[in-house]
Amino acid sequence: MKASPALIAVDWGTSAFRACLMARDGAVRDRRENASGILTVRDGAFAPVLDLALAPWVATHGKLPIIMSGMIGSRQGWREAAYVPCPVRIADIAGALLPLPPDATPSGCRIAIVPGVTTRDAAGVPDVMRGEETQIFGALERLGVSDGVFVLPGTHSKWVTVAGGAITGFATYMTGEVFAALKQHTILGRMMQDGGPSSAGFERGLAAASKVQGGPGVLLRQIFSVRTLGLSNELAGAEQADYLSGLLIGAEIRAASAGQDSVVVIGNEALTARYATALRSLGIEPVAAPPDCAAAGIVAIARAAAIV
Repeated sequence: MKASPALIAVDWGTSAFRACLMARDGAVRDRRENASGILTVRDGAFAPVLDLALAPWVATHGKLPIIMSGMIGSRQGWREAAYVPCPVRIADIAGALLPLPPDATPSGCRIAIVPGVTTRDAAGVPDVMRGEETQIFGALERLGVSDGVFVLPGTHSKWVTVAGGAITGFATYMTGEVFAALKQHTILGRMMQDGGPSSAGFERGLAAASKVQGGPGVLLRQIFSVRTLGLSNELAGAEQADYLSGLLIGAEIRAASAGQDSVVVIGNEALTARYATALRSLGIEPVAAPPDCAAAGIVAIARAAAIV
């Protein structure tokens, strides 16, 4: 017999709203998704957006507790949930949940927001993440591991180190955003042509990244090869965007994965496939994370907080 729903897990980011109806054992009973990311919500009217999305579940299952992670807890979200400094265990996250007032929504459901995580690099420069920590703890539970290196590709890719079940540190790479900016707002995009994904272009970019030697500024010079190879008719217009993608992702992985034999990849299917190809090209074994890591992480946090 299937376990009854015990919790609503919400992953609310800048561009999307995702909610899962969860059993205590981490099984997904139902799911809802729409484009109501926090940047689309006007005048801070998050409560009606949440109530509208979850009304059918509340009507059927009653006032289940709701835990939300992601940018909903940012300064631009509903309420800002403080950052917890590394090293961070799931108990630390559970202990720092930010509860909303009982009258936060008309439904009267008990609501809490997951905090973010912060760290500092060797030079003392701070880094932050919000939402990825929940996915990490969900991946640890579903994979049955307590150590490893994880990458969460995206606009701002996160490379996270876990030891003994604790997030010990992480680094952010603005690879996705830099790619979009270069493609859309620089001369590099002028000769790019749409033609669908080009594996040849991507693999050539990875190969170029593997040969970049010298200081960090060398990549800035190498990026211009997108244009010069096109002008020399050595790189087709339909391959240039993927070449740039391969160059940037390859450079990211080389910088972030030194000394690693395997890396767990968490993300959507298209991006994880691209990172898996890039990792293999550098002799690193990619491990695909199970689906619904964010929802599984929220359930694990709820258990640690004695909410379910």
